[in-house]
Amino acid sequence: MIKIEIPKPDLTIVQRQQQRKEDEPVITPIYGFIDFHQIPRDKGGLILFYNRSDELLFVGKARKLRQRVKKHFEDNVSPIKHHREEVYKIEVMVVEDPMDREIYETYMINKLQAKYNVDKVFFR
Repeated sequence: MIKIEIPKPDLTIVQRQQQRKEDEPVITPIYGFIDFHQIPRDKGGLILFYNRSDELLFVGKARKLRQRVKKHFEDNVSPIKHHREEVYKIEVMVVEDPMDREIYETYMINKLQAKYNVDKVFFR
């Protein structure tokens, strides 16, 4: 039997209103998120999208995390395009090895029963 341990998130961002001082520039929120700059730009890994009830909506992987997270909120082909309003929390895990990303993604989709993943699903 293979034992897989889900990695701990390296970063969690949640929807929030921007708290700013007078001299700070305004950051335009994307679906309520203003902290995309905290997501590593040139690292690969996994992305988990949750709703306010902490229900896992979608698991994805990426070679470049920040770019891919933003694409989920801008693309017309994103699997969560009809559910973007539901996303309240995003967890990011840095996983550089492509094979590890693939294994973790498939495992988490099925173990955690991600609601909107349709590929790699064995639990339905």
